[in-house]
Amino acid sequence: MDGGRSRSGLVALLATAAVLASALVPAASHAATTKPATAKAPHTVVVDGARMRDARLRLDAGDPALRTAVAKLTAAADGWLGQGPWTVVDKPKPAPGGDPHDYLSQAPYWWPSKPRTADNPWGCPYVQKDGQRNPEVDTGTDRPDLGKLVTSVTTLSLAWYYTGRAQYAEQASTALRTWFLDPATRMNPNLNHGQFIPCKYDGRAIGIIDFSQQYTSVLDAVAVLDLGAPGWRADDRARMLDWNKEFLNWLVTSPFGKEESAAKNNHGTFQDMQIAALALATGDKALAAKTVRAAGKLRIDPQIAADGSQPQELARTRSWHYSTFDLVAYARLAAIGKQVGVDLWGYRGPQGQSLFKAVDYLLPAATGEAAWPHPELEFYRYAASDVVHAAADAGDKKARAAVPKLQAPPAGDLWALRPAAEQLDSIAG
Repeated sequence: MDGGRSRSGLVALLATAAVLASALVPAASHAATTKPATAKAPHTVVVDGARMRDARLRLDAGDPALRTAVAKLTAAADGWLGQGPWTVVDKPKPAPGGDPHDYLSQAPYWWPSKPRTADNPWGCPYVQKDGQRNPEVDTGTDRPDLGKLVTSVTTLSLAWYYTGRAQYAEQASTALRTWFLDPATRMNPNLNHGQFIPCKYDGRAIGIIDFSQQYTSVLDAVAVLDLGAPGWRADDRARMLDWNKEFLNWLVTSPFGKEESAAKNNHGTFQDMQIAALALATGDKALAAKTVRAAGKLRIDPQIAADGSQPQELARTRSWHYSTFDLVAYARLAAIGKQVGVDLWGYRGPQGQSLFKAVDYLLPAATGEAAWPHPELEFYRYAASDVVHAAADAGDKKARAAVPKLQAPPAGDLWALRPAAEQLDSIAG
């Protein structure tokens, strides 16, 4: 046998195998894979872990639709490689209390009303302009970095789960350790200085939504990494559990936490959802079940009308955004309830209110069949896509029929890879 020709044939065979492997597992061909040989379901809080496992199995079997979705996911994950890590201690000035480890954010819809002068450097007093985001809130506070942290660890952990590329998990692990765990850079487990208003408040209960609208994604990312991801150690898991327990205690017992729980709009819904999620993640299933069960009379009855509209959200200048936004919290709360034996999708209020009705109210605009008939400064049809998916999965026939007509968000429809409602149109407040 010709040794040179044999080596040439082997090289060609290996090259062909590499191309096939790359097609099956996007972005993973140039790095060692570390996913479990047998797909496992992560013990996620909101995302359906069993369906993630099934998606992994279908992907490994060559499902073409999932290959396309994973290609979009890994493209996003690749964009996060080399970014961060982020920390609360690197803002220009610490929060008003003086501790650099305290999280700080500024109220997004409040604006200076006076010229800035040496005697009035902020331009106070600040006045509210609902739905109009003040660009200065993206400088000097922790809010922008929080968004980067959450999006990156969510994307990277999912990309590791579906591709096994170690670099994704290692990047996510470093980001989590830096923000939450390392003594020199960790965030204190409180939100005493969320959404401050210059010259008015050093922090507000309303600032809790900075975390409640997105922190469950971090809980689920950690659950994915807990499957044995490279870079995520046993002591990381233990310390993250301790941080979450302290944060949950603050949410339940602090004056700000109690005030946010009393809110009558999306703030109250998201607070319930966050408490239930943290309770489930830290092992308190009783508190999780109690919180979800109470949401029927406490949230659905007063916040959803008989026709499915959400009056408190329709009153906003961003009525479409906030109607979909509130339903993201409800859909996640219902997903938590499913794990603790509470059927929130099945709840019916005294006037027939239900989550299904609330989602159905959005369907004409979500499918493009009719214009949204309420005030909206910046309409994004795709904002409703995930909550429609969630209702369809829960058994809503109208929502199921609407799914093929939905508009995919700019990053693509990733529902099959992370079956849980996400806020798809980015706006803070």
